[in-house]
Amino acid sequence: MIDLGLKASTSASQIKDRLQYHPDVFEFFTDENDFTTEGLKRLAYDIEWVKSEATDKIVLHHPMKYRGTATEIIAPERRCPSLYAFVEQSALDLLQLADDHEVQVLIHGAYARQTQHFIEMYASFAEAEAAAFARLDHFQELGGRHVMFENSISQLFAYGLPADEEKIKEHHYRLAFDTSHCFIKVKGNNNALMTSLNNLKDQIVHYHLVDSLGQKHDSLPVGQGHINWQEVVPLLNPQATNIFEIQLANEDDAAEQVASYQYLKEMGKLP
Repeated sequence: MIDLGLKASTSASQIKDRLQYHPDVFEFFTDENDFTTEGLKRLAYDIEWVKSEATDKIVLHHPMKYRGTATEIIAPERRCPSLYAFVEQSALDLLQLADDHEVQVLIHGAYARQTQHFIEMYASFAEAEAAAFARLDHFQELGGRHVMFENSISQLFAYGLPADEEKIKEHHYRLAFDTSHCFIKVKGNNNALMTSLNNLKDQIVHYHLVDSLGQKHDSLPVGQGHINWQEVVPLLNPQATNIFEIQLANEDDAAEQVASYQYLKEMGKLP
């Protein structure tokens, strides 16, 4: 079953827009401004607001940047003390909210654009990869059933290559699966995407359903890229939640997210 899953920031105008559709799943994309004392109070209020008007299936997305830099979990404490501290404290803040309000936290295993810069701070790629798994293990221990980890399109924590997926599976993480990230990682190969969806299915608890041309991070509405959705939908874990993480023309209008949901609903009526 496909959920009507919508994303928004903590902007009141965005939340109001999404709530008019009565979504099944709501994902907050937090940013560094949400981690002041007042920001965290507002986020707690927003969680209860969404619960009261729409759904208790809520995901808190860890902030993607801090002072213009990607919140890469491999940023070493010694060389990047302020970034490391923010990644740690913001994750702890979200995990506390998740525990208090019975919601979920999503943390990226890596990103892409700046990942190589941080990898080069280590003596080898193997050392950087070990650091990534150590940090994820740390958050897994702290978050338990409230935390999940999302795939990147970089060398680190990506889905699509069986050898990499076996390393990930060994840690028994709860996984978030972004379809576009995997599709880009495998260079637009639908068969490889299907294999990955099958291989990780039992550990996936949440999906970002997004289309792509398979060349770069484009976040297209479902049906406007090259992903074979007729084949993807039957492979989704029916116990998992989902949102449509689409690039919007207007952040105060979730039209492209809702249209993506409608596309899959209509497709589901096909033989």
